[in-house]
Amino acid sequence: MRLSNNPYLILAATTLIWAGNAVASRLAAGHVSPMLLTTLRWAATIVLAAWMAGPAFRREWPAIRANAGWLIVMGVVGFTGFNALFYLAGQYTTAVNLGIIQGAIPIMVLVGSFLAYRTRITTLQMVGIAVTLTGIVTLATRGHLEQLLGLTFNIGDLMMLTACTGYAAYTVALRDRPKISPQPFFLALSAVALISSLPLAVGEYVAGALRWPDLTALAIIVYVAVLPGFVAQILFMRGVEMIGPGRAGLWVNLVPVWAAILGPLILGEIFAWYHAVALVLVLGGIAVAESGKR
Repeated sequence: MRLSNNPYLILAATTLIWAGNAVASRLAAGHVSPMLLTTLRWAATIVLAAWMAGPAFRREWPAIRANAGWLIVMGVVGFTGFNALFYLAGQYTTAVNLGIIQGAIPIMVLVGSFLAYRTRITTLQMVGIAVTLTGIVTLATRGHLEQLLGLTFNIGDLMMLTACTGYAAYTVALRDRPKISPQPFFLALSAVALISSLPLAVGEYVAGALRWPDLTALAIIVYVAVLPGFVAQILFMRGVEMIGPGRAGLWVNLVPVWAAILGPLILGEIFAWYHAVALVLVLGGIAVAESGKR
């Protein structure tokens, strides 16, 4: 079956690319500052998006202009806001906390879908969510669930919770996006992301924390601009269009699992037993939730 006709392959590929983005972010440490990386990523992505969607963007400009307010909110919240808050949260909180909070995105999406569209949440979907969340917790705590008792929450946790809430809202809102073709729609959001990320880079410069990219960082920027910055966003929009935001959001739980696989392959990290358990639980939870779809 063609990838474009299979929502499960589309969403699996999307989350794999996003996991690669997490690995790229780690590789970028010491080579480019995070806010500048965000700005340069969108600068490169918008060049690619404009090359592919320029004529369509001009044709659909009246619809884009008519929905400018909606597009600005979506670009700031879904593109710039999530990445910026994620980078900042990592400076203040632990990886355990980040993993657990990020695993709450599918729950936020299903609740948001219910509140916005009265989308019914079935019993099997709730079971699937519980199973996948168990997998994420297993992964985040490295199999030592007793660590949950010692968790504390700080400003970094609140930043990550805000980022996840924003991305869940973005996912829900994609269901009701304006009647704009995917490529010009993405180009518009990329333009918003680039413009809204500029103040972040300027702030980094003013704070004396800006680091210009070296050759390694330039290679990383090309990767994050083409795959996470462009391909994955288009694929995710297509996945939401095909199966809805609630079901598509559940697949976000695959991101930390893919990261656990890519980490050993690319960064030389250890693949432990809890990685395998988490992988089985997440995939099993998705399968259970899919069996309970409407």
